[in-house]
Amino acid sequence: MNTFIIAEVGINHNGDLDITKQLIDGAAAAGCQAVKFQKRTIEDVYTVADLDRPRESPWGTTNREQKMGLEFNLKEYSEIDQYCKEKNIEWLASAWDIKSQEFLKQFNLNYNKVASAMLTHSSLIKEIASEQKHTFISTGMSTMEEISNAVRVFEETNCPFELMHCNSTYPMKNEDANLRVIHTLKNRFSCDVGYSGHETGRIVSVAAVAMGATSIERHITLDRTMYGSDQAASIEIGELKRLVEDIRTIELALGNPQKRVLDTEIPIREKLRKL
Repeated sequence: MNTFIIAEVGINHNGDLDITKQLIDGAAAAGCQAVKFQKRTIEDVYTVADLDRPRESPWGTTNREQKMGLEFNLKEYSEIDQYCKEKNIEWLASAWDIKSQEFLKQFNLNYNKVASAMLTHSSLIKEIASEQKHTFISTGMSTMEEISNAVRVFEETNCPFELMHCNSTYPMKNEDANLRVIHTLKNRFSCDVGYSGHETGRIVSVAAVAMGATSIERHITLDRTMYGSDQAASIEIGELKRLVEDIRTIELALGNPQKRVLDTEIPIREKLRKL
């Protein structure tokens, strides 16, 4: 088993391409298969009233200025696309609206992502499924009925998908992980199930792999004390590297379900069975 590991940059780049490239560097060096971003058409996702409300940030004093400050445009995503190719790492993004999903099409990405917040956005779900790319579907704050409705769309369009168990609190307490849901989702939908985590350490994500998670997604940051709502629920690059190492160790330790006497056991068997 080779767990697909996604390092979510999200909005932790703080609108800075230099920070973004450092995060991509860290994810690639750690051995992740992909980095992930978030794409929004600000005026479509948020109401005027919400955008105009006061909010202090490095970009100004309104929520609009903060949201715009965190949003990359075509020039910046083109640079991200080229940089990821140079680093030999995939990238993908969760679109929060149809215009953003259409924007992402021009990069011919190999993967799509449905954010937990968008799982009930039926028109967006249909647009994503219509591309028939392997799609990671996060299931945070969703009922089984809502998950079933989304899965039905992907099944009807023959779009390959993978559910991701998720708890949408930032940061998540370990006792709220409820990892047994991985088995529940796998049994209910007969599909691969990964884990998208918002905890601060490594143990829950490693346990998810031991329980059969086929993918792991974690928010990453250069420094958890940096500005941003997602920084506290992220892991720094050093911790990311240790997480990847832990996951690969677990994969080796899991082995296969066949019970057999290993070659390494034979000398011990011959010696001890004589007793």
